[in-house]
Amino acid sequence: MNKSTNYVWYASYGSNLSRERFLCYIKGGRPRGSQKVEVGCRDQSLPIDEATYMMHYPLYFAKRSARWQDQGVAFIGLTKDERVHTYSRKYLITVEQFVDVVKQENNGVKIEINLEEVILNRFKTFRNSWYGTILYVGEEQGYPILTFTADWDLDVPFVRPSKEYLSMIIHGLKTTLALDDNEIVEYLLKKPGIDGVYTREELDEIVRAVE
Repeated sequence: MNKSTNYVWYASYGSNLSRERFLCYIKGGRPRGSQKVEVGCRDQSLPIDEATYMMHYPLYFAKRSARWQDQGVAFIGLTKDERVHTYSRKYLITVEQFVDVVKQENNGVKIEINLEEVILNRFKTFRNSWYGTILYVGEEQGYPILTFTADWDLDVPFVRPSKEYLSMIIHGLKTTLALDDNEIVEYLLKKPGIDGVYTREELDEIVRAVE
C-alpha cells in the first residue's frame, strides 16, 4: 500500500461530530452524557488534521444503545444519493487508530479490516454488528475517507434518540462545524427517528440549551 493507507480520514456523522467526544475514543474516558467509559486507542496521538466534510448518504436513528439511555443512535445508509447532505467531521488518523475506534464502537470486539477490499467494493461488512460495515466515501489529499455504519441500509425500525445523544451531536454541529441554532434545527428535524417524534419546539429547546 502507498502512503495513503498509513493514514485515513475517519468521517464521523454522529456523536463524534463533537471533537470532545471523539477524543475519548483516542485518549479514553467517559464522554459527557454517555454511560460508558471508552478505553482509547493504543496510539493516543491526536489527529494530524481535521475538517468538515459533507457526505451524500442518508442519516437516520435506529436501535437502542446502552451507552445512550437505551435509545436510538445514528447510522447512515449505504446507498449514495447526491441530493442527500449529511454533515460529518473528518479526522486524519492512523490506520491502527481507525481500527481501534471501530473496535470501541463495536463494544471491544476484535474486527479484522481489509482496507483494500473496502476501497475496491465501496463498502464491506466485516462483522454482523451495528457498526461492523466500513464504508469508503471518497478521497482527499491522497488519503481515503472512511466511516462505519450498519449493513441493513435503512431496512430497520427507526428509534428516537435521547436528548443526551442529540445534545452531543448538536454540540459537534455548533462547536466543530459552526452551524447556528436554526440551521441545526432544520438539519435534524426531518431525519428518520426524529421526524414526527420530536416537535420543532422540542428540538429547538434542546439545540438552544447546548453550548
